[in-house]
Amino acid sequence: MALALNKENYVLHRLHSLTGIVPVGYYMAQHLTLNTFSVAGPAAFDGLIGFFEGMPKHILLALEVVAIWLPLVFHAVYGLFIAGRAQSNFIGTKYGFSENRMYWLQRVSGIYLFFALIIHVSMTTVRKYATGDPEIIKYAAWQEKLTSYGGIWMIFYLVLVLTASYHLAYGIWNFCVRWGITISDKAQVRVQKFSLGAFVLLTLMGWSALAGFL
Repeated sequence: MALALNKENYVLHRLHSLTGIVPVGYYMAQHLTLNTFSVAGPAAFDGLIGFFEGMPKHILLALEVVAIWLPLVFHAVYGLFIAGRAQSNFIGTKYGFSENRMYWLQRVSGIYLFFALIIHVSMTTVRKYATGDPEIIKYAAWQEKLTSYGGIWMIFYLVLVLTASYHLAYGIWNFCVRWGITISDKAQVRVQKFSLGAFVLLTLMGWSALAGFL
């Protein structure tokens, strides 16, 4: 059956929602958690990097491609397709409900993340594999980057963490609605409160990790 590219596909839309939680959302949460090792200092952070770099290269690369890169690329590209078709009923209309604001911010954050993550990944993972030098992603390199150029990279990553945290947190609420987990209004409100808490927690955790490099 041919897939019409000018309209959203039910299966792909649900798959997009699912990949936003698992594995992409899960990876982001654990990525921010592990990055807080920076707070414990260079030895702790570099020790964590050394653990992953100590894995056989072909296994590590295969895991990253299958469990992270492919789902992330699908989620990002199809997300841009959804955002391109979205019609906001929050700005310039009478619809100013919280769900509509959340929806609009989800689309805006997704577009920003698409380009910001290209920059981030190209400067870290891609560059590491291209040069074969894991020092690129170790503590000293991060400290130099975040404290150079007038702090512009620190601002970039502060915004990146904030945006990614919101995108995932709202994605949890959207996932529960789309997959029929929260049907009643009360259930949706409870998950919305949980998502707000997750947003704050993820943001603070990511910002703490950045502060650990100062």
